[in-house]
Amino acid sequence: MEKLIAYCGIDCAECGAYLATKNNDQALREKTAAEWSKKFNFVCPPEMLNCTSCKSTGVRIVNCSQCEVRNCASGKGLKNCGACKDFNTCETIKGFLEHTPSLRDNLVQK
Repeated sequence: MEKLIAYCGIDCAECGAYLATKNNDQALREKTAAEWSKKFNFVCPPEMLNCTSCKSTGVRIVNCSQCEVRNCASGKGLKNCGACKDFNTCETIKGFLEHTPSLRDNLVQK
């Protein structure tokens, strides 16, 4: 079965926001919100974490519409940022991957 990889490289099957929504797990939602607030240096309230994947048409994280990575890749019709000709020079994904370097592998897999 093919992995559900977000535009930025997050594997949804390993994402706290996705799993909390899928399993209706409030404790995981709160834990993930605290981790993301610290990691990305922004206030991420637990109620913001309702995600069925940024590629879905259903409920998503509240700020998905403001996500520069998602908007760019989906606007170009790409599977994810790794499929972009500008991937290696893109400042938007570069900034995100500085916080989450392990996700690069999900974006460059053939």
